[in-house]
Parts: sequence; C-alpha cells; structure tokens
Amino acid sequence: MREHCSVPHHSAHPTPRQIAGYQSPPPSTMAAADDLQVLIQKFQKLSEEEFKEEDTNVFLVTCQKCLEEERTDVLLDIIRDEKNKVLIRNVGWNLLGPITRCIERCPPESEEERGYLQIVSALIQVCNHKEILLGILEQIDEAAGDHVSRIILPLLQPLQIVLMKHGNKKSYSVGLSLSTLHSRLSSLPVPYTTEQMLEDRHWLCRCCLALVQFARPFVDLVSQSADISKDPDTQEMRKELLTFCFSCLRFPLLQAQLQSFPEDEGDNPFHVFAKEIMGFLVSLGESLPRTFVQRVHSAQTTEADGSDLEKETTHTAESLAALTYLLFVHHIGMDSFPFVFGPSFLVKSNMEHVDVLLKRTEESMLSKGLDLLEHTLLRADDGSLPEDVLDVTAVNQVLKDLVKVMTLCPIEHLRKKSLKMLQLVIDKFCVEGKYKLFRCLLKISGHAGVEGYIIHNIKNQIDSALKTNPQNRWFLGTRLTPLLHSALSLSEGAETDLLQTSDRIMASLNLLRYLVIKDDDNETGVWSELAKIEQDFLKPLHTGLNMSRAHYEAEMRSTNEKKKGPHPEKPLCTVTAGGNKLPDMTPEMRLQVLQSALFTFDLMESVLARVEELVEVKLKSVPEEKTGSSEDV
Repeated sequence: MREHCSVPHHSAHPTPRQIAGYQSPPPSTMAAADDLQVLIQKFQKLSEEEFKEEDTNVFLVTCQKCLEEERTDVLLDIIRDEKNKVLIRNVGWNLLGPITRCIERCPPESEEERGYLQIVSALIQVCNHKEILLGILEQIDEAAGDHVSRIILPLLQPLQIVLMKHGNKKSYSVGLSLSTLHSRLSSLPVPYTTEQMLEDRHWLCRCCLALVQFARPFVDLVSQSADISKDPDTQEMRKELLTFCFSCLRFPLLQAQLQSFPEDEGDNPFHVFAKEIMGFLVSLGESLPRTFVQRVHSAQTTEADGSDLEKETTHTAESLAALTYLLFVHHIGMDSFPFVFGPSFLVKSNMEHVDVLLKRTEESMLSKGLDLLEHTLLRADDGSLPEDVLDVTAVNQVLKDLVKVMTLCPIEHLRKKSLKMLQLVIDKFCVEGKYKLFRCLLKISGHAGVEGYIIHNIKNQIDSALKTNPQNRWFLGTRLTPLLHSALSLSEGAETDLLQTSDRIMASLNLLRYLVIKDDDNETGVWSELAKIEQDFLKPLHTGLNMSRAHYEAEMRSTNEKKKGPHPEKPLCTVTAGGNKLPDMTPEMRLQVLQSALFTFDLMESVLARVEELVEVKLKSVPEEKTGSSEDV
C-alpha cells in the first residue's frame, strides 16, 4: 500500500516562499497591473538564455501583487499570450502558491474564486504537466486545519485535468495524488450525528463526494481496459485505486454513521460515498467474496504459523472490518456477493472483523461492531452453531470484548446492546456449544454480574433438559458435574469479598435451590455432589457471611460513636470514580452504605437458610417416595 509522502519541492525555479525575502523595487505610482505590463514588454525581447534569476523573481513578486489586487484579468491575458509562452512555461508553476492563498481568502464558489481557477487552467495549458502536478500537490499537502477542505475542493478539477494529460504513464502520479488527498482529509474530524453531517462544518462530506467524481475517470480507464494483463501501467493504476478504496473504508467510513436522514434532508453523504467506493471495488475487478475468504484464510494461517498477517496482505484489518460491516449490515455491495457461505462459516469469519471493531473505544466503532455481530448471528438459526466455532481464536476474543463493553463502557445503550448480543450468542449455539461456552465465560469474565448472568443461563439449560429433553446429557449427570462445581464455588473461599461478588453468589444460591427442589431423581448429580458443594460453597459462605456481618456492624457502631462525639466529624474518606474525585463521604452517607451492605448479607443468609432447609427436608425423605416440591425459583 502506498504510504503518503510529502510532495518534493521543484528545484529548477524559486517558489514564492524562496523569494519571500526578495526586496522589490521602490514603490511607484503605477499599480501592479501596470508594472506587470512593463515587465512583460521587457521579457518579450529576451531569449530564454537571457533570462536572469532576478528577472523571474521580480516577475513573480509583481504577479503576486497583481493577484492581491484582484487583477486576474490582466494576469490571465499574459498567460494566454503566445509571446509569453517561454516565460510562463519556465516560472508559471510558482504562481500556484499565491493563487491558492487568494482562493483561501475569497468566498467559496464566488466570481473571484472562478477567476483564480481560470488562471490555474491557463497555466495547465502552458506549463510542464509534472511541474503543475507537483505544484498543486504541494499546496494540498501543506493545507492544515480548516483550510484543508477549502484548498482541496477547488483544486480537485485542475488536478484531475493535469493527471489526464499525463498520457499512458500516469499510474504513479494518480497514486501519489490519491494518497496526498486522502492523507490531508484524514486530518479532519468525522461528523457523527445527523445534525453534524448536515452542518458539515469542516466540509468532509462535501470533499468525499467530490473525491468520488475525481477518481471516477481513472476507475473507468481500468474497468474499460480490454486486457489489463498486457498493460503494466493499467495494472499499476488498478493497484493504486484499490489501495485508495481500502483507505477510504478505513477513513472515513469506519467512523462514519450510515443511518438514513429524514426524508426532507436528502441522502446521507457517507452512505452515498460507501456505495460509490464499493462500486469502485467491483468495477476494478475486486471480487468481494474472494477478498472476504482470503482474509479468513490468512487469519487461519497466521494462527497456525504465527506469521504477521499485516505483512501478508495489502488490506488492513480495519478496512476489511469496514467492508464486512457495509456488506452484512447495510447490504452495500451485496449484489456482487453471492451467498454460498453457510451461517457457521460466516460467524467464524466475521468474528475477526467484530473483534477489530470492539477493541476500539469510540462509540461509532463499538456500535458498528455490535451491529455486525448481530447481523451475523441472525443468519444462523437458534441452536444451530456447532461447538467447534468456539475453537476459533477470534470468537473467544469477541466474548472477552463483549464482557469489557458491558462492564466498562461508559455509554449505557452500548452496555445494554452488548448484553443482548451475549444472550444472542448463547441462543445460537447447540447444546454442546452452550456447555463449552458457559465454561469458557465463567473462566474469562472476571465480573460477578456477568458470571451471575451465565449461571442463570446454566439454570435455564438444566431446566430445559429436565423438562423437555432427558436425552440431553450435557446438562445432566456426570457431564454437568464440572460445570456445577464451577458455578457453585467461592473464588477465595471464606475470604471472598461477598459484596463485590453478590450477583454471582445470589445466582449460585438460586441455582442450587432450584436443583434441590426440582431434581428428586438425582438426574443432575446434585445429590451425589452435595458433600463437595457443602464443603466448597455452603460452609465457606456461612463463614464469610459471619465475618462480613461482624465487620460491618463494628463499622456502624464506630461511625455512630464518632457522629455523637463532642467534635464535628470530618469526612471519613475520599472516593474516586473514573479518575474523578467524588465528594467526601459524610458519616450519614457512610452509615447508608454500611446499612445497604448488611441488607445484602441478610438477603444472602435468607436464601442460604432456605436452601439448607430444603436439603434437610429432602434428605430426611430419602427412604420415602420423593414427590418433589411445588416451590419455584
């Protein structure tokens, strides 16, 4: 892939910056236009060999003054005059800098701008095409801030004309131009909301649509070529254009929102841009299915031999993630993507692209990742994904990504969406896949709320096995035992932080209560494993509750005593959240926190006592016929 490079300065003639220190002659009573006419009459009498550097410097400075005085008509006549052809051909390209600065200052699409662009067009007709090309790219390359779009937009058409005049050897120049343009546009912020896109403050939307028109003739040259294999320059042109298209997928399309605008606001410009770029890929002969499959194959090869994937492919992971998102979420380019891939294959392959998106922190990236995951999973029927899908590294990475988003993302709707996607993942796997998935999630989640959610899903699968599918041995009998012990355990025994892990503990207690109530015939093996469950879970939980309750009650007594003391109580502690200091905690606030903790312990003790009571009743009735219980969870 071509990397953007700075445009080299031309060495044959001085640029406006190089002559910035030139001391112009003392001001006369004549305007710059009159001075210019005098100079031209002098230069017309000289041959090319007689021109001196100081003569050309004076000419360029006078032209710049003429531009500043908006006498474009005078300068245009001089450039078009055949008598001045030698002079203009030698130094005319140096006028591009002053012209560009004048364009920046005048109103967009105004009469003044059109006058300056007429001069550029005239220079293109007279000057050396390579010099003009470098001159235009130099102005674009040096644009910064709010001036980027203001310079790029008016110069796109002149640049296109210059490139088309390069004849059959234009691939390098086209590639350099596209990379320079894309590099400068990449410095602009991508508007995110509909309002921002409609405002288009930095003109990025406008530039993207103009960029499509700029690139189209070169795409047409490649697509209309009879036999690309016989034309090396056309082959190189195709490569440059493909590089440009994949760069556009990475920026701005990876960050841009593609939702539809209100009916009275027209089309979303980024959606239009995405359709054009995908259309370019197809016109350039890029097979979307082959690109898709090639990436999957490369990823699998990388996993096997440890090679560097980014060195083996011209497409970055981000650009291919954007391409996959456009295909499967917005169906852009899907007409050129025949569906010969099964749902399981698509899940395995798309997870790599989902992982790329979910590893980012920007809202637009995370949203795209979740949307791509959802549209990929919805192609599979519930319970249809085989367990070997979990052997794909990217699938396990996505599971970790989902946990991070649902627990750490500060954006609420994305946290909720990630939880919904986790349940969708669970629903799509076959029974054995669910079993492996639950064991995996209990190991990698590291978050009590997520673990509690998984344990609740385990309970649902056991319930399904007991009620409707007694042949399902993955959630019954000896196969269930390892999963059961993973769910019914305390990570640190009696020393476990019960408040931090309260969500998981309550889910575990509810699971055990369900098993004791529903499984009279020991189909789940809970009665066979009861002694180990008591040793690893119930007894440590008892001890932990007693220790925690004693500690928090002592803290409450201490806080109450300090509160009643003779001196005003100072804030007891300082709390930070997300790196920000929160207000100091007062005694009243501390008492509320301690009381809330004790309430949580009361709830745990209540459910624990109920479980132990049910166990005792069931064990006493072992000799008798077990009729079960009607209590539900």
